[in-house]
Amino acid sequence: MNILIVKLSAIGDVVHTLPSLSALRKLYPAADITWVIEEAASDLIKDHPYLDRVVVSHRKCWIRDLKKGQIGKTIKDIRSFIRAVRERPYDLVIDFHGLLKSAIIVFLTSGRRKLGYHSMQELSGLFLNEKILEDMGKHAVLRYLDFPRYLGADLGEPEFLIPIQQENRERVEELLKANRIDRKDGFVVVNPIAFWETKLWEDEKFARLCDLIVERLKVSVIFTGSESESIHRIQFLMTLPSINLGGRTTLRDLAYLYQLGALLVTTDSGPMHLAAAMGTPVIALFGPTDPLRTGPFGQGHTVIRKGLPCSPCFLKKCATKKCMREITVEDVFREVKEKFSISTYRKEKVN
Repeated sequence: MNILIVKLSAIGDVVHTLPSLSALRKLYPAADITWVIEEAASDLIKDHPYLDRVVVSHRKCWIRDLKKGQIGKTIKDIRSFIRAVRERPYDLVIDFHGLLKSAIIVFLTSGRRKLGYHSMQELSGLFLNEKILEDMGKHAVLRYLDFPRYLGADLGEPEFLIPIQQENRERVEELLKANRIDRKDGFVVVNPIAFWETKLWEDEKFARLCDLIVERLKVSVIFTGSESESIHRIQFLMTLPSINLGGRTTLRDLAYLYQLGALLVTTDSGPMHLAAAMGTPVIALFGPTDPLRTGPFGQGHTVIRKGLPCSPCFLKKCATKKCMREITVEDVFREVKEKFSISTYRKEKVN
């Protein structure tokens, strides 16, 4: 049996789909499973033990190259991608994404059963021959698990398997060593980055929070995120030292770093979901989005939000950003103090 999973992006969405991959593998242990994914999140599933093949879409690169006038090269690359997708006939194609870009991939396949959501968002349902209802009242992890449940899977506790390799462990250990971080002393990780400006918390507040963590908890603060410059601005506002690993890790490096950390303080972002998947306690700052749908999944996490009448609005731009601005440093530090315990950290995190 050949199965194709279509979940292209983003980091958090791919993490949310991992339990469904696990459930499909248990339901169809002898199946050949392929996953089509965009480049940005592909590191999470390369060499995954539950997958037989990964096909990477370089869609953003193709768009960029077309704008540069590199038409011949782009067409060649797209044809190569299409050949890889159509290399084999599929007995089952599952569109976890539900957008036009994933619908096009479904259209390109010769799948016998093409399963997706009963939705016409961006015309995504046009090429499906089997549909289920999408329950937006559920967390994304549970919503995606409705697919293997529909197929007959006996669902247990959701499994988030991210294949951490020895090279990831070695790189992270070297980064910690280079920055004079002793795992036994513990450290707090902070991710201040988000792709929506409405999800961002003020730099000044992050700076004050991190100074309090270093000063009162006597532990190191490590910043992560894709934009190192944003972190530099926060560090400039701080009075105490911190470490900036922004842009210096792969996704699997980052997963291992989060696994070692005592906790993660973060915006609503991909790293939030990555840390939760690794079992690290998360303190997540929420404003325009709904934590019931896309908050950190599992036990031991804390969501800080003000719950204004306009929230959640799901807007990427806002004149006031009041929902995030009303979160205070004291709100967040109170939760950090409650979660952080050096004795607990040593017992559970350090071998």
